[in-house]
Amino acid sequence: MVKRSPTKLLLGFDRFQKPVRSFLIYSILLVILSCKKDKEDSEEEKKTFTDVVIIMADDMGYSDLGCYGSEIRTPNLDSLAYHGLRLTRFYNNAKCYPSRASLLTGVYPHRSGLGRNILHLGNPKIDKGPYQGWLDHSVLTIAEWLEGSSYKKYLSGKWHVGENNEDWPEQRGFDEYFGLVSGASSYFELIGGQKRTRQMVRDNKLWTPPDSGFYMTDAITDFAVESIRKTTLDSGIFMHVAYTAPHWPLHAPQEEIDRNKGQYDIGWNTIREQRFQRMKNMKIIDGLSKLPPAPESVRDWDLISDKPEWSRKMEVYAAMISRMDEGIGRIVEALKSRGNWKNTLFIFLSDNGASEENIEHRKLAQPDVPIGLQGSYTSYEEPWANVSNTPFRKYKLNLEEGGIRTPFIAHWPQVIQEPALNSSYLGHIMDLAPTTLDAIGYDAKQNSFDGKSMLRLFRGEHQNGHESLFWECQEQKVVLENQWKLLMGKDSVWALFNLKEDPYETMDVIEEYPERAKEMKMKYLDWATSVGI
Repeated sequence: MVKRSPTKLLLGFDRFQKPVRSFLIYSILLVILSCKKDKEDSEEEKKTFTDVVIIMADDMGYSDLGCYGSEIRTPNLDSLAYHGLRLTRFYNNAKCYPSRASLLTGVYPHRSGLGRNILHLGNPKIDKGPYQGWLDHSVLTIAEWLEGSSYKKYLSGKWHVGENNEDWPEQRGFDEYFGLVSGASSYFELIGGQKRTRQMVRDNKLWTPPDSGFYMTDAITDFAVESIRKTTLDSGIFMHVAYTAPHWPLHAPQEEIDRNKGQYDIGWNTIREQRFQRMKNMKIIDGLSKLPPAPESVRDWDLISDKPEWSRKMEVYAAMISRMDEGIGRIVEALKSRGNWKNTLFIFLSDNGASEENIEHRKLAQPDVPIGLQGSYTSYEEPWANVSNTPFRKYKLNLEEGGIRTPFIAHWPQVIQEPALNSSYLGHIMDLAPTTLDAIGYDAKQNSFDGKSMLRLFRGEHQNGHESLFWECQEQKVVLENQWKLLMGKDSVWALFNLKEDPYETMDVIEEYPERAKEMKMKYLDWATSVGI
């Protein structure tokens, strides 16, 4: 009995002569290969979009990530950094809403109406130009630039550039939004009875957290992951994830806090010195042999009596960052599952430096509730903020380096081919809008922006960034040119620093270089006039 293969039995090939069978097999193979190629071409066509995800932390210091010298566990961000690009000279606007305005629009905050104050809910809207207090509708957001495109535009997290309904994210180009419209809030609930109303929004409607099981950082992550998973490859993704972590109040799940138990018992002096040494070894800071002493207002650790309370504060702060990093890991996994990871531009930074604020005057803490748990309400204050901003001077709301310099990570496997640490590029948060549109291939007029596209830098080409950068924040003024920084701080006195030789801004050289200072001051005045200050 002649044995027949299952394939031949199925197709009935035996009834044909051998040449005919060969021809049929060849024809069928051609059809199969053609269908396979069509399918591959179709899938490749779906993957031509460049997805862009920009993640921003809130009030996180320059040295608070493992890849920037910290002891805090941030394995997901560290992995992205070590396989991507880190910048050491990237800047924000020293304060929440000016930074968010620049990120979204690509212009200096004054051009968008957020040069100084935010208009709180219930106050009348008065056009004050650079200081009106909401994101002006004459300036386009990234999401508005992409209206009518094949991109889904999502925002998860903090908004804080317009609290009235007509200024919410979905009125500014985003397809879907979930998060905190207002500034700081409890991570477990919306606390009533405050001076200003706190608003959370979902589906363009006011939303209230459930009575239990809610943690702000996880909720922001959940919405981001949910949005990625439901978006097919027929559309590209532009997503901004704006975490509230690690902005005060210090709140974290107990199990996350427990992982840091005892880690900060050695105190802020030692932790700061350890970070400095790691930063030197990583070349995050280079050519600097000695860490400047802490400000006189920071007490020596050995002289304080309430060490356990201070240790607990930093344990919670670190837990907030680690929980955010875990969420970022979940976002990365969702992006990888989407199937377009190689062509995903992923960016991470902070909106300003660490905050030294003491918030006890708000009187929102319930007695006897341990720091970090629901019902507590405190901050980690200057001693630990000084550690977070290692090695720089000052904090959020200040234009010294500690207030405006941010860690910056970019990861894009298809474009950033070699891991790199770049200390020459001078960048600013307003670069993210033109960079996003350039990466996506959207033909926005680059002269619409004060920021510059970073695409050439990501491709490994030589690019120096900005020739000059300018700031104005609560009467403080700065012009930065390469390593030269002319600063009028809160003391209303101009000072000149050479950041290459003195990144700590401890040596004012204005008397040695009066002509340089004069020239830079004139450039500042020209810029100030141009943005309406």
